[in-house]
Amino acid sequence: MKIILTHEVSGLGAAGDVVDVKDGYARNYLIPRKFAIRWTKGGEKDVEQIRRARKIHEIQTIEQANSVKAQLEGVKVRLAVRSGDAGRLFGSVTPADVASAIKAAGGPEVDKRRIELGSPIKTLGGHETSVRLHPEVAAKVTIEVVAA
Repeated sequence: MKIILTHEVSGLGAAGDVVDVKDGYARNYLIPRKFAIRWTKGGEKDVEQIRRARKIHEIQTIEQANSVKAQLEGVKVRLAVRSGDAGRLFGSVTPADVASAIKAAGGPEVDKRRIELGSPIKTLGGHETSVRLHPEVAAKVTIEVVAA
């Protein structure tokens, strides 16, 4: 099935890209979550509008990405969450939680879709995450998860 991506999807493409995917993946995951729309001849006109909006919001150059990377790696991020006696969390830390903690710590505003957690964070302590700022630049951010 041919679809037009409306948001960046890891391993698939960026907003405005026209890609072929399996029918079930498009019907059951991408389209219901508004990550994509069906490709049509009329929808092809929307591709250019999506690409223009992407250019406005994304970091344009590697130099800008490196300056944001320096800001991110210089920020001490602490995230207070509810936890049990053994240090296990009630639930897990999401990319949205990480983005708001970075902003609260005085760092730059980061889109939650650009934060990559290797595995779900379910324990207290220090955890390292990656933030994709540009296709060639990624920042490593250490998050200290503490009990609230």
